[in-house]
Amino acid sequence: MAPRKMSAAETKARDLGLALARIAESEGTPAAIGVDRLRQASPRLTPLAVGQMVRKQRALVEATLAERGLALIDYADQGPGRGMEFTIEQAA
Repeated sequence: MAPRKMSAAETKARDLGLALARIAESEGTPAAIGVDRLRQASPRLTPLAVGQMVRKQRALVEATLAERGLALIDYADQGPGRGMEFTIEQAA
C-alpha cells in the first residue's frame, strides 16, 4: 500500500516544525523563538499561517519536533501585531 500524500496544511505544519527545530538547534535550548525569527528562517511561514498551523495541526508540529529530540513547551499568541512566541526545549 502506498503511503498517504500529505495535504498542503500538513506540509506547512511540518515545515513549521522543521524551522522551529533548526532555530532551536542553532541557538541552543531552551529557545524562545518569535515570529520574526521564524520568518527569517522560512519566509513562507506568514504569521497567519503559523497561527493556523499551531491551532489546527499542533500534533504534527509536535511530532516533527519530537523526531529531532525536541518538545514544544509553550506557545503564546498575543494577537495581530503583538507577536507570537514558541518555547522549545529538549524532549524529556
